[in-house]
Amino acid sequence: MPKIIQVVKRTGAIVPFNQDRIANAIYRAAVAEGGRDKDRADWLADEVVRELEMSHTEGQIPHIEEIQDMVEKVLIENGHASVAKAYILYRDERKRGRKKQDKHAVRAAGNIPWAKIWHVLDWSVSNGLHTVTSLNERIEKGEFPNIVNKSEAAYEQDVDIAARLIAERKHDVRVVLVTGPSSSGKTTTTIKLEQRLQKSGLKFVTLNVDNYFFDLELHPKDEFGDYDFETPQALDMILFNKNLAQLIDGREALIPFYDFKTGKSHPEQTAMRLQADEVLLIDSLHGLYPALTETVPDERKYKLYLEPLLQMKGSDGRYIRWTDLRLIRRMLRDQMHRAYDPRRTLEHWHYVRASEMRNIIPYHNTADYVINSAMPYELALYKARVYDWFVDFEKRYDGDPLREDAYTRARRVKNLLQAIVPVADDEAVPRDSVLREFVGGSSLEH
Repeated sequence: MPKIIQVVKRTGAIVPFNQDRIANAIYRAAVAEGGRDKDRADWLADEVVRELEMSHTEGQIPHIEEIQDMVEKVLIENGHASVAKAYILYRDERKRGRKKQDKHAVRAAGNIPWAKIWHVLDWSVSNGLHTVTSLNERIEKGEFPNIVNKSEAAYEQDVDIAARLIAERKHDVRVVLVTGPSSSGKTTTTIKLEQRLQKSGLKFVTLNVDNYFFDLELHPKDEFGDYDFETPQALDMILFNKNLAQLIDGREALIPFYDFKTGKSHPEQTAMRLQADEVLLIDSLHGLYPALTETVPDERKYKLYLEPLLQMKGSDGRYIRWTDLRLIRRMLRDQMHRAYDPRRTLEHWHYVRASEMRNIIPYHNTADYVINSAMPYELALYKARVYDWFVDFEKRYDGDPLREDAYTRARRVKNLLQAIVPVADDEAVPRDSVLREFVGGSSLEH
């Protein structure tokens, strides 16, 4: 039996020691540097544990910082300087993030689309949808269908503008990227965008980024043992760039196929060639991540960024968090299309967020246009559908520190939805609405 059976977290909480978390952290750092040797990561984790056991007496509980220091030491001593650097940078990034959170920093962040937010806020105030109170009052007056129509029209106008801007550059653009964090509405928006641009004489060919996933066994895992598909390092970006360059040059590319049932990648499965009058359309979480499309000059790309930029204050007087909207959306979608227990989605959401903060959000300011996919009325639909989930989540929380983040979110969302007037009937919502991705009943092919 190992000497080390527990670890002290930064909060002071004592949790079970799990060596797999060390191995996963080392492997994730290695993947960031292009390495994918899981056996080596496991061996290095063994070395970390061995060193820890030598430096601690029986029953002594190490602090998380001690363990992370030991990981750095073992990586460097065993000739993995580049992996150690990636690990140190990630650790430092998390440390700075905690300091910022602790200080409740209010300095304007460079990765927030302020101009777009002001536009959305102005629209919200003008339409009496800037607070939960005003939303409830309008719903109670029977104005839900009108709220739906106004909200959908604003979104459609955003898509119209994006399509017009792309059409204006159609002689230069060869790749259109529709990107944004999880559950921002990329699939529906991509379909709508393609429909509009076809009317402008543009022809599209879709390139599915999912086919570039590495074999499942080569993916890094999170601390719950689930494979991490949220990181760009889960994709074979070298092959993707090679195929992009071939297609942009008018050459034939052999596109791989990824079988999600077996977790295996099958290389060179489909021959593909981009004609002179065709444009590549790519829907991807990581469309703005520089390394994903580095072989394509910026002037040949048009980059769209989606986010539900809801500008509405909750009953506590604070603006509703966009990430909470997307969490609810993903829980609904995961349950409907993947048969996931909503609790599973909730408990892994902070890993989704961690990847977004590192690999998506910092690059939004490189986008050519930002589309707001928030629908102020969606909160009323969610109250009727998911409120009881969050009440149950809160009741079931057993104090496990590893799940503290999830249940902090659950309490916040429960409190938000508690104040909303529910609407169970979604008949007023158009069948081609972006929300249909999440509540079901879409008329579009997803």
